[in-house]
Amino acid sequence: MSSARWRHWRRKVHEILELGSDAHPASYIVNGFIIVLIVANALAFAAETVDELAVRYGAWFRAFNVFSVMVFTIEYALRVWSSVEIPILSRMPPWRARAVFASRPIMIIDLLAFAPWYLTWLFPADLRFLRLLRVLRLFRLVRFSPALQTLFGVCKEESGALLGSLLLMLILLLFASTGIYFLERHAQPDAFGSIPAASWWALATLTTVGYGDVVPVTAMGKVLGGVVMLLGVGMFALPVAIIATGFSKESVRHQFVATWSMVARIPMFADMSRGELADITKVLDTRSYEPGVPIVRAGDVGENMYILASGEARLLGKDRTVTLKDGDIFGEMALLEHRRHEHDVIAITHCRLYVLDNRALARLSRRHPGMLERIRLAATAEKSADQTPS
Repeated sequence: MSSARWRHWRRKVHEILELGSDAHPASYIVNGFIIVLIVANALAFAAETVDELAVRYGAWFRAFNVFSVMVFTIEYALRVWSSVEIPILSRMPPWRARAVFASRPIMIIDLLAFAPWYLTWLFPADLRFLRLLRVLRLFRLVRFSPALQTLFGVCKEESGALLGSLLLMLILLLFASTGIYFLERHAQPDAFGSIPAASWWALATLTTVGYGDVVPVTAMGKVLGGVVMLLGVGMFALPVAIIATGFSKESVRHQFVATWSMVARIPMFADMSRGELADITKVLDTRSYEPGVPIVRAGDVGENMYILASGEARLLGKDRTVTLKDGDIFGEMALLEHRRHEHDVIAITHCRLYVLDNRALARLSRRHPGMLERIRLAATAEKSADQTPS
């Protein structure tokens, strides 16, 4: 096979596995098959723990596990092999590019999904505990789910607030354990003979689970129990509220999955470093528009710049009309010059766009001082080429 033909197939594999259905229609089928296989693996793993099913269908379970491992192995190998098609990695030696790609957290999860099977097959030692790592196959769904990616992003973004609420809960747990220890230790030495022993009751009460296996019997102990219940309702709801609020905001911002390999396809970002590209991917919003829906109207405040990820849109000027396609940028001059948009932009087909707002641009500029100038130069080059005025 010629090198050109080889590169052609490698590019196709990359488009199917990494870029999604916008780049290649076969991605729908491949991703759907992988998702079904991941869910089926979780169900099979659970079913194997039922003795009757394990005895009757044990051979089928083992055969299905081997088939899944083979599929996951081939998929992993193809992702690593085709990763040199990512523009940011294509400038590196192939071995280094693949090593960098394989070191990404999502790729490590992919590896752990099937690697334990090979370890148990290669080594005679008792490594049955590694079977528990099969549960990690469920985490592979993060790759295909915008909601799960958003949830993990929210937890990371709100880590400070979540850590603060955790510390408050630990303080409250210690307070409740200490209080019930002094009030109940003489009446129930077995249950409340020490603060660590009393912490079980405190945790069950604070979380409002209330197993009832350990309860206070003194009058003051019951009073403290009531206070702890009331405090627990508020305190343990705090992290839930933080995550729910953050998830609600982020779900509005992200309507489809944006990965750094997808963002690297944009010509303006293609020559950026991995650090810059990772930071850009984090702050980009993603939006979808149906045919005929206005994306930008003349006179709107220029708070965002738009990058067309897929689809086609029409920019309507006073004296001409421009068709925008994948990778085209619009609205950047209005954003940089802090003015209103001068053109209407209407979706022709189903469009998916990356959106960079003024606050995200300010954050990027502080972290990467040259980012603003790079966007300005790209915008100027496009205007001088008379391609996509904004």
